[in-house]
Amino acid sequence: MSAFSLEPEQISWCAELRALAAERLRPLAEKGEPGHVNRPLVAELGRLGLLTRLFTSGALDLCLMRESLAHACTEAETALALQGLGAHPVHAHGSPAQRDRWLPAVADGTAIAAFALSEPGAGSDAAALTLRAEPDDGSGAGDEGSAALAAREDPARGAAFGTVGATAGGRRADRRPDGGAARTDREHGDGPGDPAKGGTALDARPNGPRRWLLTGEKCWISNAPEADFYTVFARTTSGAGARGVTAFLVPADRPGLTGAALEMLSPHPIGSLTFDAVPVTGDDVLGEVDRGFRVAMGTLNLFRPSVGAFAVGMAQAALDATLAHTRRRDAFGGKLKDLQAVAHQVAEMALRTDAARLMVYAAATAYDTSAPDVPLRAAMAKLLATETAQYVVDSAVQLHGARALRRGHLLEHLYREVRAPRIYEGASEVQRGIIAKELYAGPPATEDHPEHP
Repeated sequence: MSAFSLEPEQISWCAELRALAAERLRPLAEKGEPGHVNRPLVAELGRLGLLTRLFTSGALDLCLMRESLAHACTEAETALALQGLGAHPVHAHGSPAQRDRWLPAVADGTAIAAFALSEPGAGSDAAALTLRAEPDDGSGAGDEGSAALAAREDPARGAAFGTVGATAGGRRADRRPDGGAARTDREHGDGPGDPAKGGTALDARPNGPRRWLLTGEKCWISNAPEADFYTVFARTTSGAGARGVTAFLVPADRPGLTGAALEMLSPHPIGSLTFDAVPVTGDDVLGEVDRGFRVAMGTLNLFRPSVGAFAVGMAQAALDATLAHTRRRDAFGGKLKDLQAVAHQVAEMALRTDAARLMVYAAATAYDTSAPDVPLRAAMAKLLATETAQYVVDSAVQLHGARALRRGHLLEHLYREVRAPRIYEGASEVQRGIIAKELYAGPPATEDHPEHP
């Protein structure tokens, strides 16, 4: 891996992003409802042109965006990242019709995307997922879904769209917790699903050449159940492991799709999804049938280094707060920074943060240059950066004392935020497994200095 440094233009851009996050995005984040999608915040990311860059920039730019936003507004960083994670499979593997239908709305912040891979029994072991895509031979198994679609097209033939698909213990995946439609602009002819506005019937009329019915559950899905569409991974061939998975683009208004929000340690839009014979067709496939695992892993290889960038942004924010606090805090007849134990702790925090940042940039550069060791670099970057951020934030809390644990303090917020990245998009233990697998997959190292008997 060659050495590198950021160009002056990139450094300036990062400073601009930090300022925008503090001045324009954080106020919107503070007005959002904890645990739910903040649509005004996403729309502002679109107006600033940051969502468009998800589809026009490389991995290094993605890392710079996520690190810079995380430093000043973790909510804005997360909103941007989730749009990219959910929509990247459409950008990279979607048909022209799928891309034209959804990507402009994602880029301007009017459509919310979600990446639906994890299941109650298949988190780290993604190849073990059990959401079934059962062939629909037209024998009647999908009559309920077909009737709902007909009702959408012709209200006189059935119940109104907004009443279709309610289930006990859950709610339609496209409805807000208060019962109102999360995408009311669809119903009033002002959203991406309205043909009069240039939309197509991809969101509500599955009439492609092949048909399946999705049955099962997804869990820990960010932006669920309020997203407008989901990149869903389902098993199309039983007993085939990773080779029997297909990626589907599933709009939230498909009949049989319901969801429920989950309350987490850090308020975050996340929930579960239930698929009750949800109809999909060949028009909804992303990539190729039975090749969906490749779609998932390609997406994660791009986004894993940027999860590390998110972590580095949080670590830097904690380090900056600690430097300011230890400079001004009086203790034992001097400033806190004058205590050797404190100074050494801060030095260690800075050392680890910079090391993690460099590894993240190296992994992103490897991706952008199509290096052969991208999976290895991506896993190393995510592992080191997320573990480092946990250490740095925890150390910052310790040096601040009880004040850092008060609700509303920056470090209290970061302490809750920093835990999840060590789990999602591949837990730390999974990253170690990937690293070892990639190392042993390479050619055996030559022994220049064999051991002597």
